[in-house]
Amino acid sequence: MTFHILTLLHLLASIIWIGGMFFAHQCLRPAAIATLEQPALRLGLWRAVFGRFFPWVWGCIVVLVGSGQILVVHMGGMGAVPVQIHVMLAIGYLMALIFAFLYFVPFAALKRAVTAQDWPVGAAALNRIRMLVGVNLSLGILLIIQLFLAPLVIHA
Repeated sequence: MTFHILTLLHLLASIIWIGGMFFAHQCLRPAAIATLEQPALRLGLWRAVFGRFFPWVWGCIVVLVGSGQILVVHMGGMGAVPVQIHVMLAIGYLMALIFAFLYFVPFAALKRAVTAQDWPVGAAALNRIRMLVGVNLSLGILLIIQLFLAPLVIHA
């Protein structure tokens, strides 16, 4: 039973993080560009959106790392798990590192720029965030595809 609950938590955290990135990158961004012409409005919106979404991402990372490590131990350790688990682990940690950089560098710059009403600096920070979210979104989709193409046969 614990195995199934941990797997569910792992899956839910993945859906929240990757789905949130997809929504922000593919839906909210084009809508914000089309409807908010003033940089102050657009950058203020993104600061508020990220201010609400990023704590969820931090929580998802904690859940993903914690549940993932426990699941690997439950399956017999790294030596016993299939190669796609190793790939998932590598991609997941890379995504977490990219997010940590995104949070502490360009997002911090975006917050400072919005507070100072420095719209060119804010726009540059937002563009950097956009690129990093695009990379992480691509990695997350790649992770899902590789798991789908090589399905796990795990018995709890």
